[in-house]
Amino acid sequence: MRALLLSVAAAIGLAAPSLADQRFEATLAGHAILSAFTMTLPPADAPRDAMVSGKFAGPGNLRVDRPGSIMGDTGPSSGSRPTGIAFPFIGQPVQGFSGIKPVAGEPGHFWVLTDNGFGNRRNSPDALLMFHKLRPNWQTGQVELLQTIFLSDPMRRVPFRIAYEGIESRYLTGADFDIESIQPLPDGSFMFGDEFGPYLINVDAQGRVLRVVETRLDGQPLIGPDHPSLQVGAAPTAGANFRVRRSGGYEGMALTPDGQTLWAMLEQPLYAPNSDQAEGQFLRVIEYSVPQGTWTGRSVRFRLEPGATAIGDFNFIDATRALVIERDNGEGDPGLACAQGAHPTRQAPCFPSPARVKRVTLVDMSQTDAEGFVRKIGHIDLMAIRDPEGLARQLGDRPANAPRDRFTFPFFTIEDVAMVDADHIILGNDNNLPFSAGRHVFRADDNELTLLRVPELLRAR
Repeated sequence: MRALLLSVAAAIGLAAPSLADQRFEATLAGHAILSAFTMTLPPADAPRDAMVSGKFAGPGNLRVDRPGSIMGDTGPSSGSRPTGIAFPFIGQPVQGFSGIKPVAGEPGHFWVLTDNGFGNRRNSPDALLMFHKLRPNWQTGQVELLQTIFLSDPMRRVPFRIAYEGIESRYLTGADFDIESIQPLPDGSFMFGDEFGPYLINVDAQGRVLRVVETRLDGQPLIGPDHPSLQVGAAPTAGANFRVRRSGGYEGMALTPDGQTLWAMLEQPLYAPNSDQAEGQFLRVIEYSVPQGTWTGRSVRFRLEPGATAIGDFNFIDATRALVIERDNGEGDPGLACAQGAHPTRQAPCFPSPARVKRVTLVDMSQTDAEGFVRKIGHIDLMAIRDPEGLARQLGDRPANAPRDRFTFPFFTIEDVAMVDADHIILGNDNNLPFSAGRHVFRADDNELTLLRVPELLRAR
């Protein structure tokens, strides 16, 4: 018996390290930047209204037609810092990459998507929904924008009235959907994850909607406060029945390498039924069958790390393991945090709510515990990236004594991660133009793409 107990104890001891969420090192291997102020023209058959975007993104969402008349700022929670870029914009901003996927058969090329525009349904009715093919050049630090595809609904597959309902071209806008995740499907179409419904949206290679899929969890509809079926009650005490938080829909959506299964991950915890409190510090991940075009009825749970408030992206690296971005709501280098009660000024720049939890976590979707929680294998800390070769093209505002060989990704919303090869991953930020300033205290964030060397993370099991 003693020998048996010793052998069991030894087996447990050997297994323990592999079950722990280990931290691995990340080394900067490339850094490419697309300027924050990068615009594209709307399609020729789009309504003239789309030629100037952001007209409703100012105070009170009231119309402002004069381009460049409102200075962007970070909002009260981040110190109301001016970002140096004013709106409305002439044209459509390319900003805000909120999902990434390598282009099959084209090494070094990536699909990315622009999210709903300016942050919510009310302020984005003139922001066209689009996705892009791009190529970062790690040698020059430039990002080449190769193709832009605008989403539209010419076959009238969207089941509710869209903002451009009366226009024959029926382009979709940020008042219709908030697309936050992208997956190319085996048939050449694309699937997008939306935050408003939340919905899955299937479009063809030209961006034309083929199908809109309502969400179901445990056999029941799952909706958020921006679902088109909800209305404001006739009395102030009238409530609305929803469980998905605002801006808490499908931020991440991973497709298995065989193209058969989508796992759609909510950005934030659900409300408990009939409550304004979270059901727990975890996210639901819901399984969808691509060939059957239905939810399978299966779901698992992803436990957020202490201090994390949301996820940013979710992509498989093999049949069972996947990368997930976990993040808090802070932005800026914590070494330049504002003192208690201090406000950032040009003379004394600081970050009122700096970044603390920014990481990429590796999970194994085939391993869950008795409560349905997915196993976490390991992670990298995006606030402590090694840069021994000095490849960073901008370091931003940080303490004077910050190590020169340390690179950080201190953005409010980091929303792009995918495996590039056996040793490298690519990472990108949503810069929320013109409202985020995480690299510099008083300057709007650019779209940054980084190539990270993380062989130990990618080999961990």
